[in-house]
Amino acid sequence: MNRPQPDEQMVREAGISLDRALFPLLVTIERLGPIGVVELAGRDYTTVSRQVAKLESLHLVERRGNIADRRVREAVISPKGKAMTDRIDVARERMGRAIFEGWEEHDFNELVRLMRKFAEDISGDIGKGAGETEGEGGPQAD
Repeated sequence: MNRPQPDEQMVREAGISLDRALFPLLVTIERLGPIGVVELAGRDYTTVSRQVAKLESLHLVERRGNIADRRVREAVISPKGKAMTDRIDVARERMGRAIFEGWEEHDFNELVRLMRKFAEDISGDIGKGAGETEGEGGPQAD
């Protein structure tokens, strides 16, 4: 699921021209922005900073000062960038529909159920239950 090929296919399907490295960054800025470069990248922000600058030069994002902390510059999606991510969303939906088109309804519903369960479980305390005995909240080994 985290391979670059689906991203490349989605960019082609959306009919846009965008460097593979910039695609996930643009989508992240659209989903989470306004967002600072350090928030996007973590400690080593130099590469992400250059990529955000490239997106800005393409007029896909805009950078502006943070109201609370003027030292921070945030990236926010531009109207042109939003139009691009909207096309990506349409392509993603079209590709998803094509994948599930041949699935039985029961199989699709089971996938949705299991993904919901996974999302609920992962949003909880991941460490809880690991190595615990039944009396401590987990199953007891035989």
